[in-house]
Amino acid sequence: MATRLNLVVLGKQGAGKGTQCKYLSERYAIPHISTGDMLRAAIKEKSSLGKKVESVLAAGDLVSDDLIIALINDRLHQPDAKNGALLDGCTRTIGQAEALEAELGPDGIDLCLNIDVPTALVIERLSSRRVCQECGETYRDTDPSAISGTCEKCGGDVIQRADDMPEAIAKRLELYEKDTAPLLGFYNERGLLATVDGNQDVAKVSSDIDAVLADRGLA
Repeated sequence: MATRLNLVVLGKQGAGKGTQCKYLSERYAIPHISTGDMLRAAIKEKSSLGKKVESVLAAGDLVSDDLIIALINDRLHQPDAKNGALLDGCTRTIGQAEALEAELGPDGIDLCLNIDVPTALVIERLSSRRVCQECGETYRDTDPSAISGTCEKCGGDVIQRADDMPEAIAKRLELYEKDTAPLLGFYNERGLLATVDGNQDVAKVSSDIDAVLADRGLA
């Protein structure tokens, strides 16, 4: 494996990014970092950045690209990220990707992994997803925990999130196409884009990702 592995993970909502990031985090011993996780952690730690984030969110405003990049840069310098990290949703726009490149340098990102899934399948997955409010464990609507409303892992309430409702899904996919899909071109121009078919068994997707990393000399 490379001495350091910084991966940007892209894909539509419901493409399976979280599942594959969990696998990759364990497989390559690097942290899975998401924008939401960073925002919550910064606020909880009451750092100077966290206080800025909290005030922005309290005012009902969007967190700026500059603040997101500052959070990412700070997170990547924490001890558990010394060997790299999985950046899941941490570069949502071209502006954020350019700012991150400026912070980390042209060799800061090793690969952009795009998990490609048809939109119809994404809608099906999201609309049937149920999530534990306590631990974040996800279920399908046919799973016993989803039917009972009680998480088998921690006993928390299992619900359908508001952003997994049909209207919200449509809006999220629209925003993805508008703001995030252009990142595929951004990373492709730099020779850093690799696309994996996400419409397969979870284990096969993981195997294909490992093959891509090995082919790039990153595994």
